Amino acid sequence: MGFSPRTEGLLDRATVICSDKDSRLTPLRREVLGLILDAPQPTGAYDLLDRLRATRDGAAPPTVYRALDFLLEQGLIHKLERLSAFVGCIAHEDHTHAAQFLICRGCGQVTELEDHELAHALDDAARRQGFTVDKATIEAEGQCAACSRKETA
Repeated sequence: MGFSPRTEGLLDRATVICSDKDSRLTPLRREVLGLILDAPQPTGAYDLLDRLRATRDGAAPPTVYRALDFLLEQGLIHKLERLSAFVGCIAHEDHTHAAQFLICRGCGQVTELEDHELAHALDDAARRQGFTVDKATIEAEGQCAACSRKETA
């Protein structure tokens, strides 16, 4: 399967990231990650399965879910719980960062933030409750700037 040059570069980077962690980005895992990275929107597991079946006849739900679990463990993708879909996350240097997403209800665009102040505010609020945050994903729904402009026009 051919991916865009941008995606191929990110896949090469993902291979190095996995190797540095003594893990292996197998051809199947690489293909699943490539499908996520090339997708214009967050992608669900069954959409991935349908697209994977174009190149792999025996692809079944466990095939996709095992690949997704691996990619999540490696920090190469994020799961958006609200959408039950996945987005790539290879461009960030820190693959264990707290993820924050803005999800547009109008067009479905998802933007990942990397706001350290927001992450620290959550940690501080949790600590005041005697709680330690190990991992956090914040999903905020609303309207992107483009959809807002369309609405006011």
